[in-house]
Amino acid sequence: MDGKQGPDVAQKAESGATVADVARLLAAVRPCDDDDGGAGLIDQLRGLEDLKCAEAALQARITVAFDLAQRRAQARSGVPAAELGAGVGAQIALARRESPARGGRLLGLARALVTEMPHTLAALETGELNEWSATLLVRETACLPAADRCAVDEELAADAGTFDGAGDRAIIAAARTAAYRRDPRSVTQRASHAASERHVCLRPAPDTMCYLTALLPVAEGVAVHAALTRNADAVRSAGDPRSRGQLMADALVERITGTAGGISGIEIQLVMTDRTLFQGNAEPARLPGYGIVPAGWARTLIRGADTGTDSSDVPGAEDRDQPMNVMLRRLYTAPSTGELVAMDSKARLFPPGLRRFLLSRDDTCRTPYCDAPIRHLDHSIPWRSGGTTNQANGAGLCEACNHTKEAPGWSAHPRPGPRHTLQLTTPTGHSYHSTAPPPPGTEGERRSRQRTGPDGGSVALRPN
Repeated sequence: MDGKQGPDVAQKAESGATVADVARLLAAVRPCDDDDGGAGLIDQLRGLEDLKCAEAALQARITVAFDLAQRRAQARSGVPAAELGAGVGAQIALARRESPARGGRLLGLARALVTEMPHTLAALETGELNEWSATLLVRETACLPAADRCAVDEELAADAGTFDGAGDRAIIAAARTAAYRRDPRSVTQRASHAASERHVCLRPAPDTMCYLTALLPVAEGVAVHAALTRNADAVRSAGDPRSRGQLMADALVERITGTAGGISGIEIQLVMTDRTLFQGNAEPARLPGYGIVPAGWARTLIRGADTGTDSSDVPGAEDRDQPMNVMLRRLYTAPSTGELVAMDSKARLFPPGLRRFLLSRDDTCRTPYCDAPIRHLDHSIPWRSGGTTNQANGAGLCEACNHTKEAPGWSAHPRPGPRHTLQLTTPTGHSYHSTAPPPPGTEGERRSRQRTGPDGGSVALRPN
């Protein structure tokens, strides 16, 4: 990941072998010379898989030890009891090169294994279960009180060997059955509570596509799917050549947005060079919240002709082609580095122009390994500490990372770099660096930019 390096503090150990020692030994292992059809190679693969399981169990123990150490340190520094443990999951995520959300889940998994499910942890250490299987057992018993969870762990321990060769469904079924037998009320309440966690999320997919996912109660989800299916079957029977899947997707977009083309009064920002926009250059563009898109696709979107289907084969597709209101905003880049140039403000809050600038520059949350959407524009050096409101001191963060940064012991400072660079320091003294993604047209075109000077543009689209 560009510019998002690991910690600057070296690993240490009080006694015994260090992690670095184990890494050197593992690096010395080579595929064995096996003339017997590869049986030795399979043995090596199995041995390494067992080693991964043991490593996952050790990581769980280290994670819990770190959590306890941080809580003690926070208590000594006067942190309120209700806030103890703040930022621990984020530090674990940085150390494991994971997103903050994933770091929180890893912390929860480690706590459950070490404190409530020792038999599952032992099976993980010996390779009877892998980390994902252990995760399933932890997840399916999460609704139980600690005592019941320990009892289920002990009950399933005798069957741990039978999990060898069992698929995910078999493991889930065994855990759910044991959990329900111990505490049917908690399992029932968990199902009732699940409806409160309904949500919709958007994730990028290859080839300028995306996944729009809804987590719904089963009855509502089945009803939505059935309605889309019935509509698709009716339209196909009327002669529409689109597939059932295409019709269901198109109907979903139209019913939610109220517009056949799917774009209804919402600004879409494309960041591209002027060469791509006006001269047909092949430099890709960037769509904030999605990522890199092909230059031709971006130009087609600006012309308002991309409906997501082949208009020659779709009756009425011409009705979905909508003219766009196109507004250009110039974003200037430094010719030597490709960094977007500065904009300053004397106000505490970021003004609209500077907000758009930072959103275009950062694209997603600037915390290393976190690619969540930007929700807050943050002063890296806080305003109360003399930080200024400008592009150098501004950074786009998700809500969770912004709150984590305010916890005791965390700090962020701009640092010199090829583009806007931040150094994030955690309470343990480890430092991580985050560099803003390169604007379109800055990679592989350095000499050309040095001759022609700064350029680049942001295109905002609004349908009429």
